Amino acid sequence: MAYLNVTRLNKHYGQTQVFQDIDFTAEEGEFVTLLGPSGCGKSTLLRCLAGLTPVDSGQILLQGQDLVPLPPQKRGIGMVFQSYALFPNMTVEGNVAFGLKMQKLAAGQIQQRVQEVLALVELTELAKRYPHQLSGGQCQRVALARSLVTRPRLLLLDEPLSALDARIRKHLREQIRRIQRELNLTAIFVTHDQEEALTLSDRIVLMNKGQIVQSGDAETLYTQPADVFAAGFIGNYNLLSAEQATTLTGSPYHGKVAVRPESITLVPAGQGIAAVILNHSLLGNVVRYRVQARGVELLVDVLNRSVEDLRPDGSEIGLHLETVTLREVA
Repeated sequence: MAYLNVTRLNKHYGQTQVFQDIDFTAEEGEFVTLLGPSGCGKSTLLRCLAGLTPVDSGQILLQGQDLVPLPPQKRGIGMVFQSYALFPNMTVEGNVAFGLKMQKLAAGQIQQRVQEVLALVELTELAKRYPHQLSGGQCQRVALARSLVTRPRLLLLDEPLSALDARIRKHLREQIRRIQRELNLTAIFVTHDQEEALTLSDRIVLMNKGQIVQSGDAETLYTQPADVFAAGFIGNYNLLSAEQATTLTGSPYHGKVAVRPESITLVPAGQGIAAVILNHSLLGNVVRYRVQARGVELLVDVLNRSVEDLRPDGSEIGLHLETVTLREVA
């Protein structure tokens, strides 16, 4: 049996079904991400795991124990929210120690564990500061330390990085992953950001409209989308109709086809499939071209090696598509 087993979980508000018959698992020490657009039910699912929102039916087994009847404080779960939810009148170490004081641990034990976890999140020097004296990234690390200090059986993170700027977000997600591995924590992470999901996760559970669309490791979800939604949400696939795919390649297709932008190669005019560059965008280390070939518009991603390699808008080029990069989706 897996470390965490969620079986046929259902939740609705009035006539609105939030999610239906949700089934997924997490192994001990695994980092699982719930990914999906806003409103798909992922945050509500996380709150149900924590016991903050009651479920209508279903089972949540953690190490074989059914959590559904238990109140939040009896579940052995730590949770980090998007809003830091720190006590403004307490110092960093006071915020981190709060949960241990509620557990009535001895003062010496509390001090030792607080110092250990502050060192883990690199906040030892800020222990005496108050939340208003901290940056957003520092506040989120305090919230993470507060969850870790109680040594939870399961760590839940509800879009903890979405309010931070890009540089801090990248650094903090690396810290979260390092700490999770170092402590061998089982973690469930909620995000709508595909980049976060792809870089952080051992396994991604992709949700849409209250249902799980696809589950697997990052490479599987990126290279083998299960349907049109998965192809459109993960990466920047070109989604073609069967007619467009047939026109473009000369091979017969009978369903929609997904083509990854980086799997298309630009070749000199007169080679491959004749195409024209409509425009281009510089995305740092990648140049994204929008091209037209045989009446079909495509995005093509090319590594940005130098200014000299840039193809001007309006220029004629050729395209090379490996047939194995074409995948029919539902």
